[in-house]
Amino acid sequence: MASSSFAAASHLLYPAALVGSSFAPRRGRPAAAVPAAVEGGREFDFKGYMVARAAAVNRALDAAVPVAYPERVHEAMRYSLLGGGKRVRPVLCLAACELVGGREPLALPPACAVEMIHTMSLIHDDLPCMDDDDLRRGQPTCHVVYGEPLAVLAGDALLALAFRHLADPSSYPSDDLHPPAPRLLRAVAELARCIGAEGLVAGQAVDLESTGLADPVSLDRLEYIHLHKTASLLEASVVLGAIVGGGSDDQVERLRRYARCIGLLFQVVDDILDVTKSSQELGKTAGKDLASDKSTYPKLLGLDKSRQFAEQLLCDAKDQIAAFDPAKAAPLLHLANYIAYRQK
Repeated sequence: MASSSFAAASHLLYPAALVGSSFAPRRGRPAAAVPAAVEGGREFDFKGYMVARAAAVNRALDAAVPVAYPERVHEAMRYSLLGGGKRVRPVLCLAACELVGGREPLALPPACAVEMIHTMSLIHDDLPCMDDDDLRRGQPTCHVVYGEPLAVLAGDALLALAFRHLADPSSYPSDDLHPPAPRLLRAVAELARCIGAEGLVAGQAVDLESTGLADPVSLDRLEYIHLHKTASLLEASVVLGAIVGGGSDDQVERLRRYARCIGLLFQVVDDILDVTKSSQELGKTAGKDLASDKSTYPKLLGLDKSRQFAEQLLCDAKDQIAAFDPAKAAPLLHLANYIAYRQK
């Protein structure tokens, strides 16, 4: 597909002309200079927030996937789903719901759904027929422990369970904390779009087509891959939270743009870490993209310009949430910083 076709198909945030050899951040301030959000007169406790929300998500995931017959497939599902992870996507869902005025328990089933789908994507991505990786979150990957056939089935089961968990009224704590049917239907449709042939699957397919080519892919093609393969599920996380929380169309679209920026930011940072950190530091195989001759932002732009691009993405993400109440927006502000400055 030609570069212009990618731009037309995916509404690229940063066409190649903007991030070429003359690229420099458009904002006059570095992202780190944005004042810290405060809550009740105190600086926001991001670490405490993440620990508490991740614990709530882990409890809900544990309850959602009990060991049942056939035990082996359920064990494989639980092995990958409960085997660590930062829970960034479900926490984004919870934070977006609260930002638009919804109550956090309302967003817990959608938050679990996006984490189930994220785990499915990791299981399948690690398979020998895809990225062929043996290490994930510091542990042997699902297919290494349970075999390829069962790993495929575990991923399939998590995908199906995600939609059931999102749509099933019994997933919600009570009748008064269940999204109205129109919101729930909209959330289901949004999630399906973000992970199907218009979203995650599209990115994965173009990524596979682009691996091992004689010439590096274009910047537009690389952005298409990552807006779909990586950013689309982060977009679903944020947008689902806003939908079930009762956000207006304008709020939902602002948060969608925020999510696309941090989604692309996540991948740019991932590419940088892949060439600057060890496998032990990352908890997954370092240098894998270089070894498999994949195009990455450092490969196309160099490390310095990749870091500059990351700063621009961070600034642009923060711009999208600037109109919201600062105290309510604090989690999303700090999550953007976390994604930008994480070390693994």
